[in-house]
Amino acid sequence: MPISDCKIINFPKITDPRGNLTFLEGNRHVPFDIKRIFYLYDIPTGESRGAHAHKELHQLLICLSGSFDVALDDGTEQKTVHLNRPWQGLHIPPMIWAAELNFDPGSVCLVLASMAFNESDYFREYEDYLRAVRAS
Repeated sequence: MPISDCKIINFPKITDPRGNLTFLEGNRHVPFDIKRIFYLYDIPTGESRGAHAHKELHQLLICLSGSFDVALDDGTEQKTVHLNRPWQGLHIPPMIWAAELNFDPGSVCLVLASMAFNESDYFREYEDYLRAVRAS
């Protein structure tokens, strides 16, 4: 997959004097069926998360609080996306190497995934990932 397939998705935002509300629905606002949800929080200053790619899994990352960067790599091109708005998500399709870094204190990253956890779907070593990209 080319890095250009990684897209920011804007979710509905209902503004009200009592506070804002954002909602999302699988296969409507999220471009896949949601099979797993998890979140990252209490990330120590200077630590990063991710640093892997998936063979088939799609992810949607949402910064619910604070901010962080997502470093994306398709084996040829790299780019960094800054997330800091809870009404936006970053869709990461399969075969994109991604790492979350530069977390502000108190940041919360919500991750929606298209599959249940399956260790065999991961590329955890960058060199293995690059070999797979070059072979495809």
